[in-house]
Amino acid sequence: MSSETQTPAPRRLFVLLPLLVFLGLAGLFLSQLLSGRDVSEIPSALIGLPAPQTNLPPLEGINRPGLDSKAFAGKVTLVNVFASWCAPCRDEHPVLLALSADKRFTLAALNYKDEPENARRFLGELGNPYQAIGVDPAGRTAIDWGVYGVPETFVIGKDGKIAYKHVGPLTPDSVRALLLPQIERALAAH
Repeated sequence: MSSETQTPAPRRLFVLLPLLVFLGLAGLFLSQLLSGRDVSEIPSALIGLPAPQTNLPPLEGINRPGLDSKAFAGKVTLVNVFASWCAPCRDEHPVLLALSADKRFTLAALNYKDEPENARRFLGELGNPYQAIGVDPAGRTAIDWGVYGVPETFVIGKDGKIAYKHVGPLTPDSVRALLLPQIERALAAH
């Protein structure tokens, strides 16, 4: 074979590189798929850390205090991030109303990038499960909490630390399987 017909080694590597990258990514995706892990679960870097310092004003026209992280001390608190314009928030609302009957914890809200009148109308139509509602019109506080979108729900332990984060609307199944066990753990902690 003459030297003119052989492909140089660097050029062969260049031709094989896309195939190697593809095979590597395919292997990675396959391992994730076969791991059994819930790929829709979004981990929070804030789990185990103190809840962000928060002092949001109340939703005017609703007889509830604003959202103040100092109020978390010594009790378990659920913080639900909602907005009137959020369709999944409307879907999860009956679940929140049911949760509000459990007096072992406080159910509080962060009203995210909402018009006050729309938020009042939303709660007036569907009922108000919250014991406190803080208004975050610009979404800056939600950034501190690591919010990806609405709805999201946080479990804050008696120690003021974030024990759990649920991304997406709560359903009866997710409450039973995921949220209630986290609440029970937080209630049992000293």
